[in-house]
Amino acid sequence: MSFEKLSLIEPILKSLKNEGYTKPTPIQEQAIPILLERKDLLGCAQTGTGKTAAFAIPILQLLHQAELYKKAVGIQALILTPTRELAIQIHESFAAYGRYLKLKHTVIFGGVSQKSQTDALRDGVDILIATPGRLLDLMNQRYVKLDHIKIFVLDEADRMLDMGFIHDVKKVIAKLPVKRQTLFFSATMPKEISSLANSILTNPTRVEVTPVSSTANTIKQSLFYVDKKDKKALLLNLLKDKSIVTALVFTRTKHGADRVTKDLNHAGIKAEAIHGNKSQNARQRALSNFKLQHTRVLVATDIAARGIDVDDLSTVINYELPNIPETYVHRIGRTGRAGASGISLSFCDAEEKEFLKDIQKLIGKPIPVVEDHPYPLDHSRPFVPKPKESGQNRGRRPSNNARPSCSGNLGRKWGNDRQRRSN
Repeated sequence: MSFEKLSLIEPILKSLKNEGYTKPTPIQEQAIPILLERKDLLGCAQTGTGKTAAFAIPILQLLHQAELYKKAVGIQALILTPTRELAIQIHESFAAYGRYLKLKHTVIFGGVSQKSQTDALRDGVDILIATPGRLLDLMNQRYVKLDHIKIFVLDEADRMLDMGFIHDVKKVIAKLPVKRQTLFFSATMPKEISSLANSILTNPTRVEVTPVSSTANTIKQSLFYVDKKDKKALLLNLLKDKSIVTALVFTRTKHGADRVTKDLNHAGIKAEAIHGNKSQNARQRALSNFKLQHTRVLVATDIAARGIDVDDLSTVINYELPNIPETYVHRIGRTGRAGASGISLSFCDAEEKEFLKDIQKLIGKPIPVVEDHPYPLDHSRPFVPKPKESGQNRGRRPSNNARPSCSGNLGRKWGNDRQRRSN
């Protein structure tokens, strides 16, 4: 199916053509007609499925058509999303798809001065993309009023829960008009998120695509067994390969991201880190440098990397395996996007073998092992775990605290509190 068959207006079709998009993704093909009929939608999809365009395109069309008949006052559409990076990405998508329309949009998030954001709000905005904390702050300062909202999008609802934003989200929802169109997106449906969806949606149509357990066939996955102390040397050895033009390296902690970045720069490989302790300006500068290939390696934690969308990213490297198996799928999905090919390289030390077992069980296949490398792990040496310190809860997740997926048949386990705080 082509975008022309989705009853889209000419200015949007022209924008999509400029972006090089001719065929909608499965979620776009399913969601756009539903949303153009002004129905509520419950979408089960994660980043990388084309979800942003699935809601941005119909929102632009609906608001444009309303603009032709009656001049609207105030913010008409609100998109609430968990991270700064994802908010910026969504804002860029609205700019791209709506470049031939007269609708005004802006993005607000914390970590930076609010002046440019409040200036934009004073000038008048049709579409607002926001993170919960800054939105509530500006609402309390009376810069933002939600009285005229026609369309509300709650994006990545399960991530909102993970990051502790769910109460802020409920405060925002309480200020919205009762009569509105609501779009609700979540990769998984834990009990609290399912309850929230039921409370804010009216006879929603359900759209579900790309289970979180799937990895793209276009991504070549490889596994390196390596001792923890040798990971630095192995990373430097792999980056000698000039075919790795850009690499996104994942660590589990902010401290780990900083340490890897320092090691790479010391070795003459230009690298920058992106994590929650970095200022918003520093994070955006690092991401911009990486997109422009001024920086070869971007080292990230999982929450900070949420929303990173880099064209032609050649390689993802799991310097440390995640202790939540679904996170592996999200990580490597940063490459091999939109049908392109990509490479995923994962390091596994003795302590991470249990994480690996969970990952391979989730994706339903073993990750091919690279035997011939300079720093192999000695599997004959028994691994003796360090005694766990009280309260640290370091290691595997409790098996009795599973999170159900949207389909209800995929048990997603919570990461421990220490891991989530580290990001």
